Amino acid sequence: MKKSERLNDMMRYLNGREFFNLSDLMEKYNISKSTALRDVTSLEQLGMPIFAEHGRHGRYGILKNRLLSPIIFKIDEVYALYFAMLTLESYQSTPFHLSVNKLNEKFEHCLSSTQINQIHKMKKVLQFEMYQHKHVSRFLDKILASILNESACNIAYTKENQTKSYPVQFFRISAKFGQWYATGIELNTNTYRVFRCDRITFIEEEESSARYSIEELLNRSLEFYQSENSIHFEVEIAEQAKDIFYKEHYPSMKIEAGPKTVIKGFYNPGEEEFLANYFMRYGQYVRAVKPEALKQMIQDRIENLLHHYQKL
Repeated sequence: MKKSERLNDMMRYLNGREFFNLSDLMEKYNISKSTALRDVTSLEQLGMPIFAEHGRHGRYGILKNRLLSPIIFKIDEVYALYFAMLTLESYQSTPFHLSVNKLNEKFEHCLSSTQINQIHKMKKVLQFEMYQHKHVSRFLDKILASILNESACNIAYTKENQTKSYPVQFFRISAKFGQWYATGIELNTNTYRVFRCDRITFIEEEESSARYSIEELLNRSLEFYQSENSIHFEVEIAEQAKDIFYKEHYPSMKIEAGPKTVIKGFYNPGEEEFLANYFMRYGQYVRAVKPEALKQMIQDRIENLLHHYQKL
């Protein structure tokens, strides 16, 4: 590791500490005592508010009433952060209280005119795959807060012009195909549920302790999702169709590549049509389907589609 990289990393390492010893730096960065002393001097020259406490148990401290030195980013890292920020432009709502335009303005104020011109050139030639989020999800911040607080919520959810109330403990927020989704456990039935966030019309976080820890929910999410009557499936596909799987698949399925390429998983009763629609995307790349009921469902969907186009 170069000295400049080590000092930059050292700033981040010490940022959350009130005191440290030379031995801390020597052990973490595998450096000698003399190198550690020189690094501390370099940090002071960069503006880090370090002071020394002398004596038998001497140590270094960091003043908390002064701003620490800014973290130094390489220009390629700056560009990467900038374009990562721009992906937020496709979101109508985010879990954060921010304006992308203001964030963009603040970011560009930190750059030189040459760097800004370079970024504007990049914006013309770099394209990222993004889905436009057209629907407003009003409670993303509250859902995220409930997850971080490991607390349950009471929500009102509107679907097909009907509004129902649910007690839910959320544990994941995801963005997919232009929609925000919140995954949680419906506490009345202890079942796994996925809610489309723009359909949540009310949310109230409970003050009482939640039933599960966030780690337990994340580790047991498939267990909660899989019902006692779940059905296992195996769909063999051509090897060149693996890209279709990697572009879109679900936690209840996995792909095994060997002499044959097979997608294995399970689905719960009532999800047959959803799974049939999914495998229709593989078209002629499907080689075999088990169970027979799933194969028949796919055939029925294809026949219905054919009849639709014949009537046009």
